[in-house]
Amino acid sequence: MKSTELVAFGFCYPTPWAATYLEQMIAEETNSEVKRHMHRFIEEVGSLSMGAWEELHTETLDLDPKFVPYVGHVAWGENYRRGAFMADLNAAMRETQVDLGGELPDHIEPVLRYLAATDSPLDDLVEVLPAVIAEMNDVLKKADPNSPYCHLLAATLACAGNRPVKIGGRR
Repeated sequence: MKSTELVAFGFCYPTPWAATYLEQMIAEETNSEVKRHMHRFIEEVGSLSMGAWEELHTETLDLDPKFVPYVGHVAWGENYRRGAFMADLNAAMRETQVDLGGELPDHIEPVLRYLAATDSPLDDLVEVLPAVIAEMNDVLKKADPNSPYCHLLAATLACAGNRPVKIGGRR
């Protein structure tokens, strides 16, 4: 199992068995930084009732998200470059048989599953992902510094590599 697969599962909508499954996946994780952040994430969400975890997930990622969980949107905003990126990503995901699960192709969860499924991801994705994840993390820390999802984004950043990268001419 790749670290990105573990972290991607953290972004999925919570289910009654999710915490147990995440704990099993964390036990097998070899990246110590990812493991540390994922332990903290599961400790915090695992202490919540299922309803509270579902509500936290929805308010953090869905209805009026505390951070935008779309890689292309963070990198390029709403312009043609994001559209081209999503088209390329959609084709690459189809080729690697990554199910979007009802999300847009640039949503963080299917992006991470795509990274777990391929050894040669799209260059555009590799180029922007570390800076995009860092930006998502910064936005969430400002909006809700005590959110368990800060730990999940830190684990995501540990998977993506923590190197500064220019984002679509905006940085």
